[in-house]
Amino acid sequence: MADEPELLPKNWTESQVSAWLKSIGVKEQYIKKLYEEEVDGQILLALDEDFLKTKISMKSGPAHLIIQKRDELLNNQQKPQEKKKPTKGQKSEVELKNTKQKSDQRPPITSGDSPAQISLRDQDVLEERQTGQGHCMLTSKEDCKPRPFDQEAIDFLYVKHRVLQPESGAFNLISPCHEFKSFVIAADLDRTRLQAKFAKEVLKFAAGCMNIRSNGTIHFGVMDSKEDVGYVHGEIIGIPVKEKDIYVDALDYLERSVSSDKEHMRQCVRPPRFIEVMDRESTEKRYVVEVDIVPSVSIVKTKVYVVRLPNFKESTNKIEFEKETILRRVGSKTEPVSDLSDFYQRVKDRDAQREEAEKNQFLGVPQVCQDLGRKLKMLMTSGKKFIEKEKWFILITNRFTHDDLYSIDWLLNMSLFCVFDFDPDSKISGLCSRYLQHRAANMHSLQSYRISSDTSIKEFTSNLHLFEQTSWIFCNGCSDFKGSETPCDEMTWIQTKMTLLRESVSLICKQILPKGAFQVIFLLTSPVEKPILHTFYEFFTDMEGHEDIICICESQKNFQKWQSFAEGSCRTEIVNNFSVVGMKMSHVNATLQQLQPIKVCSKKHLPVVVKGTCLLETHKEECMCSLEILTVDHCDETSEDFIKEEKTNIDHQFYRGGRVTWLNFWLAEHVAENVGDIIERDAYHDVSKLLNDALKRNAEQTPVNCINIYHHPGSGGSTVARQVLWNNRKDLRCAVVKPSYSATIVAQHAVELREYEEKDPQNCVPVLLLIEDSEKEYLDDLKNELEVAINVKKIQYETLCFILLSCRRSYDPERRCKESALQNVAVTHKLSPEEKRKFARKRKVLEEQYEPQFILTFVLMSEEFTEEYVQQFVEHLLQDIDHQSVVTRLICYVALLNTYIQNSFISQSHCEALLALKIRLEKFRHHEFERSLSDQAKLVFLHLRDDKTHIESIEIIHPLVAKEILQQLLGPKTQSSLAMDLLRENVLFEHRYGREEYLSFLRALFIRRSRISKGDEYDSFFSPLIEHVCEDEKSPDKAIELLKEAFSRFHDDPFFAQQLARLHYTYEKFEEAEHWAETAARQKPKNSYILDTKGQVYRKWFQAKCKAIENVPKTAQNTADAVETALRALKCFQESEKAADEEMENVNSSGYFAEVEVGCSLLKLISSLQVFANKTNGHAECMKYLVTDYIPVDIEEAWEPFHGRLKKLHKTMQDALEWISEDLGFFQTDISADEDETHESPEEKISHPLKWLAKKSSEYGKYFSEPDQTKCLQNSQSIPANLTPFQKRMLICELGGGNMISVLSKLTDQKDAVHLLECILSLYPDTPIKARFVQRDIVNYITAHITLNCLSPQNQKVAPLKDLQALCHQFPSDKRKCLPNALFLLTLLFWPEEYDTDHEKETKYEIVQSAVEHLDKSYWTKIKEIPQRKRRLYTHFFLGSGNGLDKIVHKKKFESVTKLFSVSEKRMKWFRGEAWKKPEIAKMLKSVSGWTENGVVYLEGPQKKKFSILPLHVPSVPHSNENITFYLGFTFRGPVACNIIVKK
Repeated sequence: MADEPELLPKNWTESQVSAWLKSIGVKEQYIKKLYEEEVDGQILLALDEDFLKTKISMKSGPAHLIIQKRDELLNNQQKPQEKKKPTKGQKSEVELKNTKQKSDQRPPITSGDSPAQISLRDQDVLEERQTGQGHCMLTSKEDCKPRPFDQEAIDFLYVKHRVLQPESGAFNLISPCHEFKSFVIAADLDRTRLQAKFAKEVLKFAAGCMNIRSNGTIHFGVMDSKEDVGYVHGEIIGIPVKEKDIYVDALDYLERSVSSDKEHMRQCVRPPRFIEVMDRESTEKRYVVEVDIVPSVSIVKTKVYVVRLPNFKESTNKIEFEKETILRRVGSKTEPVSDLSDFYQRVKDRDAQREEAEKNQFLGVPQVCQDLGRKLKMLMTSGKKFIEKEKWFILITNRFTHDDLYSIDWLLNMSLFCVFDFDPDSKISGLCSRYLQHRAANMHSLQSYRISSDTSIKEFTSNLHLFEQTSWIFCNGCSDFKGSETPCDEMTWIQTKMTLLRESVSLICKQILPKGAFQVIFLLTSPVEKPILHTFYEFFTDMEGHEDIICICESQKNFQKWQSFAEGSCRTEIVNNFSVVGMKMSHVNATLQQLQPIKVCSKKHLPVVVKGTCLLETHKEECMCSLEILTVDHCDETSEDFIKEEKTNIDHQFYRGGRVTWLNFWLAEHVAENVGDIIERDAYHDVSKLLNDALKRNAEQTPVNCINIYHHPGSGGSTVARQVLWNNRKDLRCAVVKPSYSATIVAQHAVELREYEEKDPQNCVPVLLLIEDSEKEYLDDLKNELEVAINVKKIQYETLCFILLSCRRSYDPERRCKESALQNVAVTHKLSPEEKRKFARKRKVLEEQYEPQFILTFVLMSEEFTEEYVQQFVEHLLQDIDHQSVVTRLICYVALLNTYIQNSFISQSHCEALLALKIRLEKFRHHEFERSLSDQAKLVFLHLRDDKTHIESIEIIHPLVAKEILQQLLGPKTQSSLAMDLLRENVLFEHRYGREEYLSFLRALFIRRSRISKGDEYDSFFSPLIEHVCEDEKSPDKAIELLKEAFSRFHDDPFFAQQLARLHYTYEKFEEAEHWAETAARQKPKNSYILDTKGQVYRKWFQAKCKAIENVPKTAQNTADAVETALRALKCFQESEKAADEEMENVNSSGYFAEVEVGCSLLKLISSLQVFANKTNGHAECMKYLVTDYIPVDIEEAWEPFHGRLKKLHKTMQDALEWISEDLGFFQTDISADEDETHESPEEKISHPLKWLAKKSSEYGKYFSEPDQTKCLQNSQSIPANLTPFQKRMLICELGGGNMISVLSKLTDQKDAVHLLECILSLYPDTPIKARFVQRDIVNYITAHITLNCLSPQNQKVAPLKDLQALCHQFPSDKRKCLPNALFLLTLLFWPEEYDTDHEKETKYEIVQSAVEHLDKSYWTKIKEIPQRKRRLYTHFFLGSGNGLDKIVHKKKFESVTKLFSVSEKRMKWFRGEAWKKPEIAKMLKSVSGWTENGVVYLEGPQKKKFSILPLHVPSVPHSNENITFYLGFTFRGPVACNIIVKK
């Protein structure tokens, strides 16, 4: 065999390799494939992981295991001291079998496991189990009990390879003696031979037992001698039973074998019992066949039984009977009686003994009644007084009886993670149907728990809505379901669903829920079948023990089978310890209800519009899973005993810095001996006032109102927000939005909450929603979704439906507050005089009741977190700390994360792994963890528990304390070295529970940049840690080393390579920057942001090369290198632009901006060459080189590779400028600027894109036009008449007329605008219609006239409207070929006027409608799949009350109306419609008529075709069909309707 030391692995045969693979736990399918590929010992030594994965199609995990175990085997054999003497025969085979048995307990490896994941998740488990160290796991063949003797209807089974106690003789006549027969060969005989063999063995044993008056059992299918090589005596193997009647009929030989008292044999020999043998390796049915012998004294008294044993004679081919003999049991054997005389004489003695034994059998000690109630309490609470609210429960159950279904109230308040339900009818008439009457659940099958390799655990749990609602897993099909999952019998289930079950259990126990966070309850209410037994084994194996498993079973009979199986995994007393047997379900129900922290079937209520309340059904509440709903009687359901027990802990957690809970508010209101009310800060009153104002406002009301709380981190902003909700819960419907839900889902649930149990959707109680720590983008999404929902439901526009209370971090809350006093409230660390008085009073009360360490954060808060106080506090705290201890290292790691990453933490499971804690008993887990911490750690660590998953974690009590701890603990050590240690901390990095969150924090530490818009202190170019290392530690090289380590640690993540490229070019290490940019681009060749970074590398390199030759005369030779680098940059940016166009969910315009920037710098370099700069006509020479085929001799050779690309430069730059102009034409550019969140590309910020475009267009034009000509124009002098159209176009470009948006920007930047526009128009021909302009020139020409007219209405140089309309006819007649800006001009110029005839109006409407149709198509191409609210349409002009060009009114003209307001308030005034009502606006704009039909706005006027107008603000459209008036705005998507008013 393979495990025999004398046989080296290289000499193994294919079979021996297979045996070895089996012994290390490799799956059968892979062993079979390797056997078929003829892998022997020699080949095994040459294998590598790649061969196993590619040729054998093996998953990474088992491949890694095989190579690792092979190498270990070779290493062990090479050590001379480990060589042993050869051992032969039975022992090695038994060892192999034992090894196999242990390997059977190996957890399954799912298809989604990568090599890294296997080593991280399961290696420790694999090693532990293989070396037999697992808790309670089988280390040798386990003993087991025999079936209870002579009991009818006992549901019992054996497990293969378990061992019965050795064969025995008569003990007390009542306890049966046992005899084993392997019967392995005999079981395959034909009927006659088999019956003869079976009858002979039974008769021989029965006669022996009856003659000595002892009970006995003979077992067939149990190993009976040491000759059965590889097995031990008493080992259960089982035999195949084709037909049970063969064995039953075989006992007919009993009568034929005795000459007298034949009926006695029938009375004393019980019919055969067939006890099934469970084999986890096989689906073949095997049995142990047992016959009980019961020689009752009333039957056998005075008798001696003489038998003739049947025997099949091969010579005669028939059954013959041997000569008569008297048999008796002697020890463990049945032998003939040798001294007949003595035997007969002692018959009376044996009868007397039997009679006495039978009497004593019923006079035993009465059984002591167990205290099952206490046992159940201890098991369910882990010794605590209450069932933990935060603990998850997994229920495994089978069919419920009708009566038991009315005793499940205790289940309704449990946090059920999932239910493994083996009752196919459960949803129709079982537990599931009953549960769904009260609670929500998601229906799943075992197949649902298969996880693909590319799905993260977070995505998986989100997709299945785990942690939100109970997952109801139908393990054997669901009869109410029309899908393919159908119920099946036991054996089919084992063949088809066993693997799925194994994967499901493994996934839950090893990747989703950490050990100690959940408890498994087997609720056995009907006879136990094999699938449930397999489920126990899988949970026992994957949970590494029994400790968190409970079995509840009312019926002793049902429990028997379960017990016999469970005892194969752990000892009898252990099985009994975790089982509650014999307790009625109604008693279980009543007992457990007393242990629950929440009263069972408590009622919750919501306010209704008529000032009463309505009942909130629990299952309805759970369907609104994205909201944590705050009810009128919130927390009233908490049991009084729980309050008494936990009151102090709840207060401690809050005053030490934990987030406020609803119980804190409830205690402040209801419990007299509590520490009093929670302080109401000034901000609370400010928010309350804004809220009351919103509720009172009527005419100016919008359906969705927003109030923002901006707060310093850790200053109590969340407490203020929740206080507002708590105190308004009786008047408003209040809820907290849970994180990680999409705005669409939240809006859907918010609408359901608003309308729940209300009669009229038009008249409901408003909903107050708290949204914490979300980005502005998410708030905008949610607001938009709510508005759409309100619009769809046709709720009157002035009705207040939702108030969004946003609570966000900010390092400058006061500035945010000043920006919009109508919306924003600030919460800071600084206290007002009144707040100081409140805090001083409260502090005094708290200090009287609690030790200082229990109110740490409150004390810091009352001291306003002053730098000096925090410093002294931390200094005092860290006295005598052991700098070398692991706990101190943990404090440093947590402090580092908390300093740089908001809301970061390390899971308790990670901490335990780092501290190398061995938790022996789960119920003491938290105590053990606390005990392992130093005094300092106990003070600074705040224990958190995730609201959703209940997983525990730690953070430091306050971010400012974390920052100070980091500073003081490090001493001379740097943050960079600490960060490097953290990266290399394998225990933390590879720990499997909470791994995704931990890695996301670690990743953010090195990659995430600070953003003021996201509540950070400043905008950073790198992550704050990397900037600290570069600037404060002055060690860019260390920062580079850190990012390199992170790149390697995170499996060569391209985004770390991107950061490395950026960091290298920042410090002008361009070769390395190029290497890292190419590394990133190789992995993500279509990522526009990474390609942009690659372009930036060359851009910065080009700038550095230009700087190097700044002060030397520039020649073609010494600039060639710089030119080549610039062209590389341009190529990268063009690739980035192309990739960005293909990205449907992103808008990345950075490539276009960067291309223009680099192009201008390159033109500057080219024009500074001596060949161009020193000649009198040098500029003209340069232009000639760039736009014609001409190449000056001086640069011909040196620039030979570049000529073609440089001559295209003017064209590619113009295209990029046009793209930017068009994009800015479509979409608003001032959104971000208003909020101080400037538009940014991944690399460079473009703060004011309109100004930037005007400036760069002018700069571009300058390089292609003569400076003298520009000066002449600006000084009103004439220019040469022989200028080419190109030269004129470039002059126009330099003056700011190169594209539509540059021209329009003169309306906002009005310095010399009129004069410049006049100069621009003077460059166009006097009769433009004859000039046959290209489309772009026509657009720019017309735009210049419109802009000049807006700035100087009476200007003589402005062409009449009719001339401009005539010029428009030169646009392509096929509107698909028209540029969007050309179509936009058509909508402006051809808008009908009052004096037009009906025919003229209709003609113009047709032109406008055709243009709008094609504009809309362009819009949808531009917008891609990006939410419209992210790219709002920009309204350039409005329809005014004038005629001709005077009807075109620019937005700038409105500024006087709202100039006194801040940007945010200004937006609010327009949004609410207040600004439109100003008389100044009414005077300027023309009101047009129309109507609404099914929510669509139509314009009155066009006759042939209805003209639908897009409403600028959708909710302002009336829901009924009404006649309306509105103002018209002009956008690149077509006209829009503003200020829609219903005609009275």
